Amino acid sequence: MIINELKKVQTALLAFGVFVVGYNIFEFVTQKYSTTQGIIFIVESLAGIVLIFLPQIIFKLFKIRIPAAIVLFYWFFLFISVFLGTGLHLISIIPFWDKILHAVSPMVLTALGYGLIGYLMKDAPIEKTSPWLFLLFGFAFAGTCGVFWEFWEFLCDQFLGMNLQRFAASNGTLFIGRAALMDTMGDLFTNTMGALFMGIFAWTNSRKNLAYFKSYRLEKAKK
Repeated sequence: MIINELKKVQTALLAFGVFVVGYNIFEFVTQKYSTTQGIIFIVESLAGIVLIFLPQIIFKLFKIRIPAAIVLFYWFFLFISVFLGTGLHLISIIPFWDKILHAVSPMVLTALGYGLIGYLMKDAPIEKTSPWLFLLFGFAFAGTCGVFWEFWEFLCDQFLGMNLQRFAASNGTLFIGRAALMDTMGDLFTNTMGALFMGIFAWTNSRKNLAYFKSYRLEKAKK
């Protein structure tokens, strides 16, 4: 039943991704954006379609099965970030869209962190393991990924002129001093709050169920 539901969600997301790619190609043909930007939008949307299949690719290559809850959460983030945010340009239309992404992504990454530490523990009984091991690792994992994402935004701004870190106003005027840091520091703060929120949610549930973190555990397929 779960597998069938996942396939339905994946099919719907794939159909929407194809629509977004078609829309970006239309924008490129009509020259709504510069040639470089148009190509970037198309490439990122196509990459988004490939990333839909990332859970299956991981299973195919490494025989690691990702829990359905994490997969669905991951697809949701892919939907709002790549297809809505970049492909349909909501990140430029809605000023706080970037902050929404920075709030949701650490929740996904924190959950993935729980899954990773559970996988690395092999056959250790999770119900007898301190929940703080999961909470601290998940929080640290999400925070580290958030820092690397800011590195990515910096590189895109530096070499592609995308202004992802909002170092300039819409008219091209460069911000100076503290103003130039506000977006990046705001992103890191939002990322931290998202990871903290997920941690509090997990901590609350783990107090009621000692085996709670087992639901996040990545599993190695049996041969």
